[in-house]
Amino acid sequence: MLSKKRLIVSRIANKGRCFRCFATKSDVGEIEIPFSNGTTIKFETGKYARFADAACVANLGNTAILSTVVSKAKQSTASFLPLVVDYRQKAAAAGRIPTNFLRRELGPTEREILTSRLIDRSLRPLFPSNYFYDTQIVCNMLAVDATNPPETVAINAASAALALSDVPWNGPVGAVRVGQIDNEVIINPTRKDLQNSVLNLVVAATNRNLVAQHIVKGIEKLQKLHGKTKRVYETPPGLPQEIVDCINTLSSMKIREILSDYSHDKMSRDNAISDLRQTVLNQMRETEADVAQLQDCFNANLKSIFRDMIFEKEIRCDGRHLDDLRQIGCQVSLYEPLHGSAVFQRGQTQVLCTVAFDSADSALKMDTLTMLTSGIKEKSFFLHYEFPSYATGEVGRSGPAGRREAGHGALAERGLLPVVPQLPYTVRLTAERHKRKEFLPPLRVPLLRDRRGGAERAGGAARGGARSPGRAGAAACGAAAALHRQAYC
Repeated sequence: MLSKKRLIVSRIANKGRCFRCFATKSDVGEIEIPFSNGTTIKFETGKYARFADAACVANLGNTAILSTVVSKAKQSTASFLPLVVDYRQKAAAAGRIPTNFLRRELGPTEREILTSRLIDRSLRPLFPSNYFYDTQIVCNMLAVDATNPPETVAINAASAALALSDVPWNGPVGAVRVGQIDNEVIINPTRKDLQNSVLNLVVAATNRNLVAQHIVKGIEKLQKLHGKTKRVYETPPGLPQEIVDCINTLSSMKIREILSDYSHDKMSRDNAISDLRQTVLNQMRETEADVAQLQDCFNANLKSIFRDMIFEKEIRCDGRHLDDLRQIGCQVSLYEPLHGSAVFQRGQTQVLCTVAFDSADSALKMDTLTMLTSGIKEKSFFLHYEFPSYATGEVGRSGPAGRREAGHGALAERGLLPVVPQLPYTVRLTAERHKRKEFLPPLRVPLLRDRRGGAERAGGAARGGARSPGRAGAAACGAAAALHRQAYC
């Protein structure tokens, strides 16, 4: 029988890469947080996964999610945070057996991928900008009921696990689902409520948001009682100020010249910036500074100048004003044997879409856990998004859709679903992304005035080129053109 109080000795990395502190905390702890609708979310820690950096179980009703956090002690060679979030549904959590040949969980389903991305987007922005250690968050479904959806429970469990761990993180966050029935806002609606709700919104926020504030305060209280001291991690020293000034002097004027030349397209502008970057790096070789740091310094100066020029001139680097959209082109009925086809292009982003109609038997059947957690047994309308390697001029391996493709396809599908009527057959849309240097001539639409435009929206590009249009938006537009042309015309 383990004592409730013991000395927790964390791993200490050698060579000064990372130091983890000692802490004496009570192993097992729990806290309950009530909601206005009478439900309560409970956090428990210290019972499972003791070798992980932290573990927490979140319970809402009879739905329980175990979240664990592990971060390596050795810094990664990447210049970004290598964070991986895995959400896994277990058939045993619902008292079921998988119906595949092996009778066990196989690869991640689409719902698991989308939930993993939802958790990732809620947590990633709060990590320190200079924390480059491999980190993995795993959310396992322990139990699920027929009332409470598990997505927000998983976000809260992961938030609590990160707060309890020694991993540096500027959280915690709290997550709730918001519904609306008869003009009344409902927090954490049940699955039955969601069937009648006109709103299905997941909100994840820090303690500055009133909706999630009580959850965040509860996690902070649990952290004070049972959390570990945050580790001290080593960061490489920055460049001396004289080197930074030298890079800015060598590059600033030429960057402004390139960004002010509106005859450039995205490719030629990027090439000009890349040539300038290489020239500056060659001139800075004698400093013996780290090449990666020199590149980061150049890119930071590029981003600053790019944004400043937009505010100064109110013109983007491609000559568009703040309220101008890129030119849009569309072609339909490309191939006669198909039920519908279209090419949609905005700027240099191009999407080829097709639509196919089939019998109701061809509907997309959901797996057992997805049926239980979402209430959807099958889908008669769905969209598949593809992003082949040749779209960016690269060599890659063809295979099943990745996480990003699943996420963008689901976003485009949700954008089209409200305007698609109930049909007696199955509709499948495919959206394959391409690139094209020249603009398509047919059905050219003049530049439009975008009322939502603004300097902040225009300043999103950080690398000197015009900001790429939303992939999911382009896919949705192309799919809508293919679907409308053949199905309703």
